[in-house]
Amino acid sequence: MPGQAPTAGEAIIDREGLQALLDALSARGFSVIGPRVRDEAIVYEAVREVADLPEGWTDRQDGGHYRLERRKDRALFGYAVGPHSWKRFLFPPQQRLWRAQRTGAGFAILEEAPPSDRWAFLGVRACELRALAIQDRVFLGGSHPDRSYAERRRGLFIVALQCGEPSGTCFCVSMEAGPKAASGFDLALTELLSPGSHRFLVEVGSPAGEEILGAIPHRPAGAADRREADALLASTASRMGRSLDTRGIRELLQDHPEHPRWQEVAARCLACANCTLVCPTCFCSTVEDHTTLTGEGAERTRLWDSCFTLDFSYLHGGSVRKEIRSRYRQWMTHKLSTWFDQFGSSGCVGCGRCITWCPVGIDLTEEARAIRASLPEPTHA
Repeated sequence: MPGQAPTAGEAIIDREGLQALLDALSARGFSVIGPRVRDEAIVYEAVREVADLPEGWTDRQDGGHYRLERRKDRALFGYAVGPHSWKRFLFPPQQRLWRAQRTGAGFAILEEAPPSDRWAFLGVRACELRALAIQDRVFLGGSHPDRSYAERRRGLFIVALQCGEPSGTCFCVSMEAGPKAASGFDLALTELLSPGSHRFLVEVGSPAGEEILGAIPHRPAGAADRREADALLASTASRMGRSLDTRGIRELLQDHPEHPRWQEVAARCLACANCTLVCPTCFCSTVEDHTTLTGEGAERTRLWDSCFTLDFSYLHGGSVRKEIRSRYRQWMTHKLSTWFDQFGSSGCVGCGRCITWCPVGIDLTEEARAIRASLPEPTHA
C-alpha cells in the first residue's frame, strides 16, 4: 500500500506500480528519460508512460552488428545497451558556453542560463552507473570543476536497472562494473518475469528513493523474490559475450607502444570516431567561436571531439598523431592504461558499445588479447 515502508530496503511493484513511479517523478518536477524504440534502435528519450518503453524488444549485438528482435515475452527492459549513453544529457554533444554582445563601451559577456530541467534517468545499467561515476571524477574532480556538468548533475534522480540481458559484446564482469548495481542510485529495479507474473524488485539507495517508493503502491519483497533476482543476475554474469583479462593491463599497454599489433589494427580502422562517440566515458571536446556578420555579437560552442580526428592533436606545424596507428594506440592505451594515472581507475566499463558500433568490428578485447598472447608470460621469483 502507498506509504508503507519497504522491508529491509526492498519492495515489489507491478506494471501499474511502475506507472505510478513515473507519475510520482513527474509530479515532483522531474523530466523522466528512459529507453524507447526509435530508428530501429533503443535510445534514451523522454518517457511518460509504461507504454513508451520497448516492451517485447531485445537487441542482438556483435562486432559491427546491431539488430532489434522481438522477444517471446512482454519484458520492458529485455535489451542490453544501445548507441546512446547518459553522458549526452550531462555533457551534451553540442553546447553553447557563452555569448558576447557589443556595447557602447566595448562588449558584454552573457553567460548561459543553467538548465531548467531536473532529470530522472530510468533504466541505468550497472556499467552505466560506473561510467557516470567516472565522468563525475573527470568533470567534478580537481581544482576546476565543470560548472555546466555540475548544474546538470545536481538533483539527478537515478532509477537503476539490474541487468538481466547481456549483449554479445558485453564484458562488464571483466571490468567489475556489473551486472549488479550496488550503489550510485536512488532506486534500482530488477525485472522479474514468470508465468502469470510480471513484477519488479525495488531496492532503495537513498532517502529520495525511499520517499518516492513510499508514495507508490508496493508490497514487501520476500525471500523468493530475492532468490529469483539473484538467479537472474548470476545468469547474466555467465552469459557475457566478451571477456578481458585485466591482469597487468596497465603495464601491458604502456610498455609496448611499438608492438606490431598496432599497425595491424590500423590497417582496418577507419578513424571514424564511432567508438569514442558511443563510449559512455570518453570526454574529449573542442570549442568553436562564431561571430555574427554584423560584428555585433559572438558566441562560443563546445562540441564533442575525438582523439581519432587528425585535428585533435594539431599543434603549430601539424598534427602530433598523423597515423591511424598512433591514434588507435592513444585511444586504447588511454582507456585501459593511462586513465589510471589521471583518474585512479580504468576508463572502460565493459559496455561493449565500441565493439558493436565499429563499422569494421574492431574489438578492443581481442586487440588486448593478441598483444598479451604474443609476449612471454612474466616470471615470478
